[in-house]
Amino acid sequence: MPADIGRIRNIGIVAHIDAGKTTLTERMLFYAHFVHRVGSVDEGTTVTDYDPEEQERGITINAATVTFNWKDVVINLIDTPGHVDFTAEVERCLRVLDGAVVVFSAREGVEAQSETVWHQADRYRVPRLAFINKMDREGADFFRTLEEIRERLGTHPVALTLPVGAGPAHFKNPFRAIIDLLSMQMLTFTKESEGSEIIASPIPEEERERAEEWRSRLLDDLSLYDDELTERLLADQPVDEDLLRRAIRRGTLAYRIVPVFCGSALQGIGVQPVLDAVAWYLPSPLDLPPVEGEDPEKPGKKIYRKPDPKEPFAGLVFKIQVDRHAELHYVRIYSGHLKSNSRVLNPGKNKKENVPQLWRVQADRREQISEAFAGDIIGIVGLRYSVTGDTLCDPRHPILLEPISFPETVISMAIEPESSAERKKLAEVLELMKRQDPTFDAREVEETGQTIISGMGELHLEVIRHRLEREFRLNVRVYPPRVSYRETVEKPAEVVGVCHRNLAGQNLFAELRVRIERWEQKGQPFLVTAECGEELPAPFLKAALQVLQEKVQGTGLYGFPLTQVKLTVLGGKVHETDSNELAFQMAAADAFERALREGGTIVMEPIMRLEVVTPEEYIGDFVADLQRRRASIEKTFQRGPMRVIEALVPMANMFGYSSAMRTLSQGRASCSMEPHSYAPVPAEVMATIV
Repeated sequence: MPADIGRIRNIGIVAHIDAGKTTLTERMLFYAHFVHRVGSVDEGTTVTDYDPEEQERGITINAATVTFNWKDVVINLIDTPGHVDFTAEVERCLRVLDGAVVVFSAREGVEAQSETVWHQADRYRVPRLAFINKMDREGADFFRTLEEIRERLGTHPVALTLPVGAGPAHFKNPFRAIIDLLSMQMLTFTKESEGSEIIASPIPEEERERAEEWRSRLLDDLSLYDDELTERLLADQPVDEDLLRRAIRRGTLAYRIVPVFCGSALQGIGVQPVLDAVAWYLPSPLDLPPVEGEDPEKPGKKIYRKPDPKEPFAGLVFKIQVDRHAELHYVRIYSGHLKSNSRVLNPGKNKKENVPQLWRVQADRREQISEAFAGDIIGIVGLRYSVTGDTLCDPRHPILLEPISFPETVISMAIEPESSAERKKLAEVLELMKRQDPTFDAREVEETGQTIISGMGELHLEVIRHRLEREFRLNVRVYPPRVSYRETVEKPAEVVGVCHRNLAGQNLFAELRVRIERWEQKGQPFLVTAECGEELPAPFLKAALQVLQEKVQGTGLYGFPLTQVKLTVLGGKVHETDSNELAFQMAAADAFERALREGGTIVMEPIMRLEVVTPEEYIGDFVADLQRRRASIEKTFQRGPMRVIEALVPMANMFGYSSAMRTLSQGRASCSMEPHSYAPVPAEVMATIV
């Protein structure tokens, strides 16, 4: 039977790395009686960081899903990574979630990745709560962090709890409890029960004045969104908690306010009020507008699906988890219901898919289920064609949902197996991993023969490499990739290629006049043509052009592939008896070699179009760094609160740039690169290449 959709909460825990997301998740699971002991990130014993790589590094790499009950609601929770290299995991989760809890460190405040995930949530219109964590740390400041949320994120935070004290236990006034501004009580979480037992008591006298000031601020803020509350305040009538909760919920769902809580997940202080807030203030699927899609047979025609089990089935594949045994597709069901052993349509690929098994995913454990309903997040084993971002729907009522967009990869390296016997297996595994991770790419470069893997950062590629070795038992070597240099002709030249030979007793004669020159045409590296009219017989000309075509696809004087070259046959001489196709083939080869020597060649390097998005205060550092990398800065401009630099920069100077970028901006900048063109290598660089 389907759960009451109004009781479902699909939420994500998002934040900058090391703000305490996984610890908060672990505490939530403990207080909801999903686990019987609290796991530790440092010890690698948490429910959601189950991957060996996560346990070793103490960070979240893969988004993990857990379903549990809190009081009268069912919470589908996704714990997401905080490291910038894995921001795509956050992207695809926010695409399918209804609400989010954003965690901030009370010591560090609003950090770089906090801004990134906040803007991602803005893009997908996700209502959210804020939890200011680590109030027990030295340097913790709730009020400074609250102000940073207001200023740096451009939102309206509303404090619902206040800290009592700040800092660790040895401080004079350590963090030890919270004040609930709705009930106007102090809540103490007993250490003996690991925070499970909550003692409500009157607010201490020394905290009362501040509590009443913030209670007054809260009422003023909420009165903007609730007429009944405004009337009661004007009439000086008492305000009950239910009315306040309705006003907070209304403001949260309208994206006008962000309820803010405080605590210490590690010490078990202030977590249950966040769980209550998830139930009270974050939306169920019913609170959101119907999902919008397109008719795959009539592009541009909008279709809508309500979160109702009676509607036609529609769902979105938002993540694929690959292991050695099978692929698990994570699907958010937006409408209708889905049964195991049924068939669905992938309208984007126009393919029917069998759905043999449905699973309720609990981090690294799975529970098989027979059917799932609107609002559920489930796993499907057995899909053949579907990848991340694909829609699944009822074949009789097709709908194409908006796919998920991912950023371009920014760093690459070369990889090869230790033995040639494993080359085929490596290629197969890399294809599997590309299906799982849309921000990972692997391709073979014909010119160098290398397999190049690309990702979002050095840590991203390091984790990929460890997965190849650990999960798939592949021993691999990695190298920095070689830049694909090219050569082109330095100056135009006209030459005559000759064939005056005696071959096996037969005289051969041919002369071919050829011009070589620079030629630029996007998407076409060379051109071989003829401008000799009927001076040469067609079979001879065809034979000559064929040889020139083959030669220009080879290498230049320095051994690099040729590009931007045009060869034109201008004419030639023919002997009545000694000329044939073989003679003109030899003359064409001779003409090509002479033309290269006469015209000379220069080495060309790939130029990338680079876009850097950075806070204003780092713009000077970025410009100076790019100039050191031989970049040509085309323009800088404002994009919202950020500054954008557009530049053309040699690819050879961009390896390791993602790390340099983080250093320059304290991790607050981002960039994207794409191939632009080839340009001559400067003389001072040429010596290092040849």
